[in-house]
Amino acid sequence: MDIKKVDQSCVDGSEVEEMVDTNEENFAISCSSVSAAAFDAVIGGIEEIIMEEKFQQLQQRFMDQNYLEFEDSDENKLSYTPIFNEYVELLEKNLEQQLKERIPTFNMNTFVKRLMQHKEEVPGDILDMLVTFTDFMAFKEMFLEYRAEKEGRGLDLSQGLVVTSLIHPGSKHAGLTEPMLPDI
Repeated sequence: MDIKKVDQSCVDGSEVEEMVDTNEENFAISCSSVSAAAFDAVIGGIEEIIMEEKFQQLQQRFMDQNYLEFEDSDENKLSYTPIFNEYVELLEKNLEQQLKERIPTFNMNTFVKRLMQHKEEVPGDILDMLVTFTDFMAFKEMFLEYRAEKEGRGLDLSQGLVVTSLIHPGSKHAGLTEPMLPDI
């Protein structure tokens, strides 16, 4: 078996190293698998970063400072724009910096292009957070939900839960600790 290493470039500029068996079949790593692995590595890095206490506290402090400004109406106040810009500057830049520390070849513009092509592959919570950097309405909705939660108006499922005993309190089965099984 005679194997030689072949270096090639993908269309997107990423390098691919192929191992080719010159005596048998050709085996190669495709550009798409390298690209998919790089995309998955970035998504994994984002997931780690947003779960870290430092990032959580940064986002929490920002939201605590600004949530009272947002109102649930069709009109958007002019004051929302600088808050949105500050949020993007603070959190997106923080995320980008940490990704570059973990993945030195990380490029935000390249990642955003790939994200748009593969957004159905990204876990919902990560995609929702990333969308708040580019979609003002998603950003506003995030603040409205946060405000409702802070003011105790969040989704309360406790009113819909009802526990009913299947055994009437006065029946001969009340107080039994073992299930009654029919005789077989």
